[in-house]
Amino acid sequence: MTAVLTVFAGILGLVIGSFLNVVIARVPAGVALTRESQCPRCDAAIRPWQNIPLLSWMLLRGRCAGCGEPISARYPLVELATALLFAATAWWVLASELASIATGVVLFLAYAWFAGISVALTLIDLDTHRLPNVIVVPSIVVIALLLTAAAILSGDFAALIRAGIGGASLFAFYFILAFVRPGAMGGGDVKLAAVVGLVLAWIGWGALIVGAFAAFILGGILGLALMASRRATRRSAIPFGPWMITGAWVGIFAGTALADGYLQLIGVSA
Repeated sequence: MTAVLTVFAGILGLVIGSFLNVVIARVPAGVALTRESQCPRCDAAIRPWQNIPLLSWMLLRGRCAGCGEPISARYPLVELATALLFAATAWWVLASELASIATGVVLFLAYAWFAGISVALTLIDLDTHRLPNVIVVPSIVVIALLLTAAAILSGDFAALIRAGIGGASLFAFYFILAFVRPGAMGGGDVKLAAVVGLVLAWIGWGALIVGAFAAFILGGILGLALMASRRATRRSAIPFGPWMITGAWVGIFAGTALADGYLQLIGVSA
């Protein structure tokens, strides 16, 4: 049953990933999401059969059916990445100790939402160096409401309080960084920190600490690598949102185990 539900979640992720391609392209440009999908080169309308996740791109051999121009491989990769994140999220939720099936469904929705915005915000930030408020701010509300529902269903209000404290604390930390060092962090990073704090602290303090610090470690490694290869300098603007998101997923999937392992290593009981 776990395998079946995981595969189903992956298929759902493929569908959501197809929609995320639209979000990634249109939100930064201010284009309505409801507009008919068209080829960006010849403006030919994209038919339903040409919009099947992964399959259509392969059947079309990566080219537009109208003008024959190449279709970026990023489209199927976004769909595949979203599918894998949804499947991994489902597997993680199913492996957790849950009070009820309803609790598991709500938790999956909360972390699947985070998976979706993770893909969208990562690529938007890499493309534009922006984390749009239209995605980040509603996500704070949606995830907070879903975690509240999970707490009501499970009776685990301690996790909800911890999530609230974690979200507020990480938001405050990034706000202070942005205030002390203007330009080091953008407003989008500060708001995204609240989302990251919510999803990590719900799991536990270990997940929050590991996920928060992993962002700086991974981002720092990239920065050093870019400077070593002379592709960036100390003054270069490097999007930090993708590393906040990557660190968050490290915290979600491995944060508790890493924190417990570290405490045992230094001789402190977890």
